[in-house]
Amino acid sequence: MRLVRKSLARRRAARHPICRPVRPRRPRGPLALIVAALLLFACAAACATTGDAALPGVREAQDMAGRGQLRGQARRPVEKQEERGQQEDEQQAPAPPKLKQTPEQRLAAAQRWGLDQAPLVAPPPPRDKPRLTTPEWADQGPDLIPAPAHVPTDQKIAFLTIDDGAAKDREFLDMVRELQIPLSAFLTDESAAEDYGYFRDLHALGVSIQNHTLHHPQMNHISEDEQYTEICGQQDILEREIGVRPTLFRPPFGDFDADTLAVAEECGARAAPLWNEEAFADRMDFRHDDQRFHPGDIILTHFNGPKAWGGTMCDMLRTVLRKVTEQGYALARLEDYA
Repeated sequence: MRLVRKSLARRRAARHPICRPVRPRRPRGPLALIVAALLLFACAAACATTGDAALPGVREAQDMAGRGQLRGQARRPVEKQEERGQQEDEQQAPAPPKLKQTPEQRLAAAQRWGLDQAPLVAPPPPRDKPRLTTPEWADQGPDLIPAPAHVPTDQKIAFLTIDDGAAKDREFLDMVRELQIPLSAFLTDESAAEDYGYFRDLHALGVSIQNHTLHHPQMNHISEDEQYTEICGQQDILEREIGVRPTLFRPPFGDFDADTLAVAEECGARAAPLWNEEAFADRMDFRHDDQRFHPGDIILTHFNGPKAWGGTMCDMLRTVLRKVTEQGYALARLEDYA
């Protein structure tokens, strides 16, 4: 078992069992009263030192935005991964039912947004989610949550995921609504915080809202406790702002270590998706040598606009839809498979 697991286990083992108040017997004299008072005082003192703040190596400061949390504050109990996955599936809102459209209506909607073909419709997701794996080039060892770059499937589907949250393009919302495009958004608080209402509107369209840290650091360059603040802090913010607790975590830049995956699992994530393609306003970059989609590929893009891209979010979505459609692929929602 990896050192990071031993480290987490040592921290948990160091905690005292919960103290319960001592129920004194009926006092029979002054000496009995003094003894009972001393017992109650000792128990209260022991309970006060059971938090993580009493353990060596735990920082006292919160993150610079004041939104993070220290390890041990408002913690969720660590459960078995399977049990937690079932509970969080119940918490996560399913995608709202799509309006039924005829092929003619779908084509007309696509043409309004500058597309020659209507996007293909993905088949229903499987009842049981497939087993995800980490590619060899990103593997950090056993006993960690997976960091997949694709979802194992034979179906010609791909998953569009959008990071950060800087650009909040209302026209993009209209395009997603009219074309009924499934997406997953991985939000960074420092980018999204000025208008979480935009992302609530996106979520209402069936878009999955997931975790991309508080401040977008390079995770393998910061301490384990700082990673905890970045991941769990954003979990709490998204649960408060959007109404659901994320089940997926994407490490900024795709950089992470074993600590990252262990902490992400402790904070409630069951996978840390990477990607095989990246989309821009005017092009797509492929990891595969054949420059084509493979079944289950995860696509990365960002909430960007003309300053970063020379194009808009709608331009980016048109680029993606043209590529996937011409290769016979449909977009699906990652949360339904991971």
